[in-house]
Amino acid sequence: MTDLLYQTDSYLANFDAVVMAVDDENKGVILNRTAFYPGGGGQPADRGILTVNGVDYSVSRAKKMGNVMLHLLEGEHSLSAGMSVSGHIDWEYRYQLMRIHTAMHILCGVVWRDYGASVTGGDMEALRGRMDFEFETMRQELVKDIEEKINAEVTAAREVETAILPRERAFQVPDLIRTKINLLPDGIEQIRTVEIVGLDLQADGGTHVHNTAEVGRLRVVDYKSKGKINKRIYLEVEA
Repeated sequence: MTDLLYQTDSYLANFDAVVMAVDDENKGVILNRTAFYPGGGGQPADRGILTVNGVDYSVSRAKKMGNVMLHLLEGEHSLSAGMSVSGHIDWEYRYQLMRIHTAMHILCGVVWRDYGASVTGGDMEALRGRMDFEFETMRQELVKDIEEKINAEVTAAREVETAILPRERAFQVPDLIRTKINLLPDGIEQIRTVEIVGLDLQADGGTHVHNTAEVGRLRVVDYKSKGKINKRIYLEVEA
């Protein structure tokens, strides 16, 4: 079983671990602990390096396989079970993803609070993302209003907190699942939650900043109709 360090500390960029197994077919290694986020919920996977005896091996991504995390390596390697390694996350890339991910939660929280619209989909990359909502109509005036409100939440410097709850308790929290379809598999017994205090609380496995002030200025750069009651908002964080 791999200890998922990123679940409790999104700011952990360096860590030590031990190789539990080597997967030659997939050109990767399984570690006993990791700070690499494997991607999910629209957030891309981390990238970085593993260092062994002064030699760096590039990690293209991590992949969760049941209770263990496989780290996919670029090129040939000579790692074996029992070796000690040092992991290093590409921090600039990770932090950009943290900022946009929290920005998406701000957007979701504002739209849910003020317009009662559910999320129907979303995706993100470094410093930019898009989110789909159940709006029948969307006009420039509404988009401008949303942009002003989400930036007000950045300025409010709200704390962002995470918790891991038993599944039964988590599903007793009102409005915890904001997506139109519940994407949580039945086999998951513990639910990680991310709360922007006073604004938003969601089930979420990704990495986030500690405070909305870290997100920075937000811009709604575009919006589109993707169906009768499905409207898409494109969001960017200023670098």
